[in-house]
Parts: sequence; structure tokens; C-alpha cells
Amino acid sequence: MTLRHPELGEAAIDRIGRGLLDRSLPRAEWTHAAHFAAALWILERCPARDMPELIRAYNLACGVANSDSGGYHETITRASLRAALAFRAARPGLPLAALLRALLASELGDRDWPLAYWTRERLFSVAARRGWVAPDRRPLPF
Repeated sequence: MTLRHPELGEAAIDRIGRGLLDRSLPRAEWTHAAHFAAALWILERCPARDMPELIRAYNLACGVANSDSGGYHETITRASLRAALAFRAARPGLPLAALLRALLASELGDRDWPLAYWTRERLFSVAARRGWVAPDRRPLPF
């Protein structure tokens, strides 16, 4: 199934990225697609190492606690950043909106894509939320 996100043009991606940075993005708009939009936007402008703190600060600004059961998730964030970096590297020169649409049309467009690599129990463990936990189903291809 191909996911289509025509509304995620350059201006929308810029708004999402800036909204994450300044914590003005409405929480309802912080979707799976917006996570990847922000990741790609930020990877072009900021070091990837800043992403965890940006997400944690955004969550707190939205009233979401970063706890052992909710909010920021280190393993999913790191895996998603690796996926976004690899996807971008394989498509040099592709405009950001086209890159995001292609990413969302791939297996990464399914918000459950990490479950192809991690069992649910391992991925949603406290250890995986707090730090990197390697996949237990199969290695990541990126």
C-alpha cells in the first residue's frame, strides 16, 4: 500500500521542523509522518545528536512526561534517525518533500515498522525507552 502525503510539501515540512524547535507544533500534529518530516528537516540543519533533547523538550512543552512508560523513546528515535539518514544518503539531491513522500511510501511509512526488527516486548521495555537496545528479530539494514 502506498501512503500519500501531498500536504507535506516544503512549507509544511519547514513548519513542522520549526514547530518542533520552538515547541509551537500542536501536539495533534505530532504524527508518525511529522516525526520523519522533522527528522529530515533537522538532519539538514542541526546535528542528529540534538534530536533527543528537542523531542524531550517538545514533549514537556506539550504536557507529556518523558517517563518509563511514555514520551521520549531512545531506541525508536535512534533507529528512526538511522533510517532517515540512510534513506537520504541513498537519494542524494532529492528535494525534501519528495524525499519525505518516498520515505513514507516505503516500509518506514508504517508506524509499526520497528516491529519487523524488535519484538514488542523488547522494543517497549523500559531499557529500550531509556537507551539503545539492539534489535532481537533481525539486524537493521542501515
